[in-house]
Amino acid sequence: MMTYYVLIGAIMLVSWYVSSTLKKKFEKYSKQQLQNGMSGAEIAQKMLEDNGIYDVKVISTQGQLTDHYNPKDKTVNLSESVYNQRNAAAAAVAAHEVGHAVQHAKAYSWLEMRSQLVPLVQIASTYSQWVILGGLILYGMVSAGVGQTVLLAGIVMFGLGTLFSFVTLPVEYDASNRALAWLKNHNMVNPQEYKDAEDALKWAARTYVVAAVGSLATLLYFIMIYLGRD
Repeated sequence: MMTYYVLIGAIMLVSWYVSSTLKKKFEKYSKQQLQNGMSGAEIAQKMLEDNGIYDVKVISTQGQLTDHYNPKDKTVNLSESVYNQRNAAAAAVAAHEVGHAVQHAKAYSWLEMRSQLVPLVQIASTYSQWVILGGLILYGMVSAGVGQTVLLAGIVMFGLGTLFSFVTLPVEYDASNRALAWLKNHNMVNPQEYKDAEDALKWAARTYVVAAVGSLATLLYFIMIYLGRD
């Protein structure tokens, strides 16, 4: 039990460090205007066209860190700061999100797998911890057999979320690699701007790594509880 709390505490500390560093990086690179003067929206539109994608729209969405690609309606959604700004951070984020659109157009296997998991994960992530809690309560107050069964069901549901977090990793890293390759090969950024974009995307990717490790640690903890009660 103590080992788990120490591990989770360490993961939370690393998560805070990564998130804090990411925020500082984006603030720094948001102050450095692109030499070509293009906005995030213009970067995204050009990358789509260069990849022969003409059925995806680039739109502005409210909020911060709300940037995403929606495969259902084929839209690259850029937060207002990314959509309008003309700096290395905006270029990196815009190109990264278009990287997902390119994955979709090319039927990238990891993206397809993640998309197939989404409906199951949406349900599992909502109810898994409640099912696990219910299993623990049933084990102690009603029936050990019923409690173990319900607990195992909750663990399987939570495991789907953990699987999703790990499937997400190659999807995110590949999108960043596509973005950086395009920015460099099409001379969209100078050498320093490329380094800034690369650094920003590197730290963004690390947030997904920390989340995946945290989910795995929690899953193993639940499994240990189940095995202990079994």
